[in-house]
Amino acid sequence: MKNVTITVDDAALEWTRIEAARRNTSVSRLVGEMLAEKMQRTDAYQRAMHDWQNKERLWVSDGQPYPKRVDLDERGA
Repeated sequence: MKNVTITVDDAALEWTRIEAARRNTSVSRLVGEMLAEKMQRTDAYQRAMHDWQNKERLWVSDGQPYPKRVDLDERGA
């Protein structure tokens, strides 16, 4: 583990101290956990986006316009 120095505005630091105390942990550990969680969410989103972009599309148009929603809606008839 590495130590870092960060600059934080007063309101954010006050919130962080209170939140760390509420969770019975240190400010350092709380910030580290928050960064790790953010990293995991970002990585998961990017993997999902990559998978979606590379997925074979079954609904690709053959040049014909897609039907209008009202034409597909059973209640519209």
